[in-house]
Amino acid sequence: MKDKKIGFIGLGNVGSKIAYNILKNKNYSLFIFDLNKKKSRKLVSEGAILCNSLEELINNVSVFITCLPSPNSVKNVLISSIPFLNKNHVWIEMSTTDEEDMKMLSKLVLKKKAAVLEAPITGGQHRAESGNISILVGGNKKTFERVFPILSSVGHQILHCGKIGNASTLKVVTNYLASINLLSIGEALMVCKKYGLDLNTAYNGIKISSGNSFVHETESQVILNGSYNVGFTMDLVCKDVGLFNKLTKKFKIPAKISNLMVKIFKNGKRKLGKRSLSTSIVKLLEDDCNESLRTKGFPSILVDINRKKKGIKVMNE
Repeated sequence: MKDKKIGFIGLGNVGSKIAYNILKNKNYSLFIFDLNKKKSRKLVSEGAILCNSLEELINNVSVFITCLPSPNSVKNVLISSIPFLNKNHVWIEMSTTDEEDMKMLSKLVLKKKAAVLEAPITGGQHRAESGNISILVGGNKKTFERVFPILSSVGHQILHCGKIGNASTLKVVTNYLASINLLSIGEALMVCKKYGLDLNTAYNGIKISSGNSFVHETESQVILNGSYNVGFTMDLVCKDVGLFNKLTKKFKIPAKISNLMVKIFKNGKRKLGKRSLSTSIVKLLEDDCNESLRTKGFPSILVDINRKKKGIKVMNE
């Protein structure tokens, strides 16, 4: 079955960029819905079709994608959509959500004879914009093959992870690791600052060392600039480390670091506000140390300068 009409629900910082990459692919007609209609204006001006309800959207498409800020948002949208599903539909969930919720919701979809995939993205807002984001996919392999052309239009490296729940869990794990890295980078840069090392030198030294990481190469830049702008907010990082912590408790893992992470980011949300940028957690360290980690030569926002790369399947050996 060739899917030509695609629905997209949730036009936030990341969702709007994913939706735009689908819209740029002239093989598809894009139908969009968001409770905040202001978020749809740019996409509509580029040719997207605005729907006034979930029913209208789902009745016009064969594949619909959700990219929403919380597990509750995902649950509310999906349950509201269930009455309109049929055997021709595929639901693709691209948020970072709770694996138990995902399993429960997928059963509701399957009861309607529709298909479902979880496909959380990873790699940063700048790669979501360029279409070079990575995608972790859980669900039926045949369904994965069916929608691979759509996923290819929004991402580069695409990994099929197995059954529903696997991709959601792996995404939570990767976000947890990224959040640990963010905190450790703040402390590492502060040691360099207090020692008197030039912060440009420190950045490049870490970049060419065994201590390098994707988070350092990206988030350190906006920390050193002072914008902290990665387009990801404190409430979202709290959600993600909370989901990881929930998994450690489910499997009775004595995860001391995870417990500490939850505490640190909850404190950040309380002090800085839930819509503050996640990287601004480093600002609390700067305030405590009465130091600024500013230096010249770093951008205020991250941009992926690479052209859109062809979507490829990352094969499990």
